[in-house]
Amino acid sequence: MTSSHDSQDTDGVPTYLQGGDPAGRFTDYYPAWLENLADDVTIEGSLLDGAALGPDALRTIIGVIRTLYEHQVFNFAGAYGDNGWLEDYTAQVRGEPIGCAVLITSNAAGRTQHVAANYRPRSSLLLLSRLVGEKLAGTPYAKYFVAGES
Repeated sequence: MTSSHDSQDTDGVPTYLQGGDPAGRFTDYYPAWLENLADDVTIEGSLLDGAALGPDALRTIIGVIRTLYEHQVFNFAGAYGDNGWLEDYTAQVRGEPIGCAVLITSNAAGRTQHVAANYRPRSSLLLLSRLVGEKLAGTPYAKYFVAGES
């Protein structure tokens, strides 16, 4: 006997396989929050082990990640709650699709205090983490990323 649970389709289409914002609203989007970082800003997420501290760390890590994207398409960018900003985008890394949801939190002075970036799927996340780690080898930031083959 087959239960109704067993016959349900569980395979949806992941958003990282879709084509981004069809209306093109975010074609010229630039993350303005990058220009207003707190001195003790942190960045963490599924790509990193731990949290990196400071504007140099955040700019270096994000800069390296962006060099590895073959393209980046924003699906959404906008205010979230009283002191947050949310971004959702897709990209490709070495031909593999990757999606990212980023929550940016500002402090009472309106400066970017915390960035949490969460990537999907896991296979692309591990690839990107390894590539970032390779590019950051020999720097204090390499320790946050996957080392070697994954």
